[in-house]
Amino acid sequence: MHILVTGGAGFIGSHVVRHFLKAHPDCTITNLDSLTYAGNLANLSDVEQNPRYRFIKGDITDAPFLVKLFEESRFDGVIHLAAESHVDRSIANPTEFVITNVLGTVNLLNAARAAWKSSFEGKRFYHISTDEVYGSLGKDGLFTEETPYDPHSPYSASKASSDHFVRAYHDTFGLPVVISNCSNNYGSYQFPEKLIPLFINNICRKRPLPVYGKGENIRDWLWVVDHAQAIDVIFHRGKTGETYNIGGHNEWTNIDLILLLCRIMNEKLGRQPGESEALITYVTDRAGHDLRYAIDSSKLQRELGWVPSISFEKGLELTVDWYLGNHEWLNNVTSGSYQHYYDRMYGGRQE
Repeated sequence: MHILVTGGAGFIGSHVVRHFLKAHPDCTITNLDSLTYAGNLANLSDVEQNPRYRFIKGDITDAPFLVKLFEESRFDGVIHLAAESHVDRSIANPTEFVITNVLGTVNLLNAARAAWKSSFEGKRFYHISTDEVYGSLGKDGLFTEETPYDPHSPYSASKASSDHFVRAYHDTFGLPVVISNCSNNYGSYQFPEKLIPLFINNICRKRPLPVYGKGENIRDWLWVVDHAQAIDVIFHRGKTGETYNIGGHNEWTNIDLILLLCRIMNEKLGRQPGESEALITYVTDRAGHDLRYAIDSSKLQRELGWVPSISFEKGLELTVDWYLGNHEWLNNVTSGSYQHYYDRMYGGRQE
């Protein structure tokens, strides 16, 4: 198969590209990424010479470009990950999230539909979404695939809208789609605006660890390698038109997660007990901050046999080890110098 992965230079996307190339020797991957601040080609430096992989710099908000790309490339499938994804940024600039997450998704749907109009046989459009579209849970209960949508931030509203468009294209035009909604991801290559890599970096540099409110918000954490494996299973064996929730079975309050991370970092860095914890600083809570997310992924387990492979404690330790062993990557990302990687590698060429 020839698969288009959008956002393949990002955190989750780079793991998906790497996984598919390794797991499927007959698979060709085209990675389409606009290389915004969160897209980093160095995330895929280990596969960039693979003859079954190519990179194209492009934007999903450019509809004519997408139509031409689909006409020329004859994709069999799309795994759509490209998105603006940071809630704080969506509060600062909601319109940017509408343009990328909603309009960009519709552009992809239109391009796929036009390219596949002669026959949808053997084709698949896989849209990756988030558990945040479901809103907030109380102390009990889990999000299921039947949970009504109730987004509370511009980010989650834009993702909810894109989910609805994907389903509409299936119901109206018969486009062969699947959707998955995942919980919070963590692991290697994550841009350090998100909690875990941000705090690892700040602990290393002895900077404050800003905790929203009292740190009581609860999230379900999913190791990104497990997520990539789940995407593989759903892409190849998921039922057309269906939605699958992907969760880590791993609920933690933010403060408990941070305390665990501090203990791991103290041990890895040879610091005294409580030294990293002293960096914790409580800040004003985020507007519209959902209290709790928790995914019920029993449908995915029951129908397709996927379960998480490791515990959160083990996954977090592996994640810490990766960041501590990749200071150059982290320094390049935080300094912005990684954004010159494309020019060094491709000299401004499109592929």
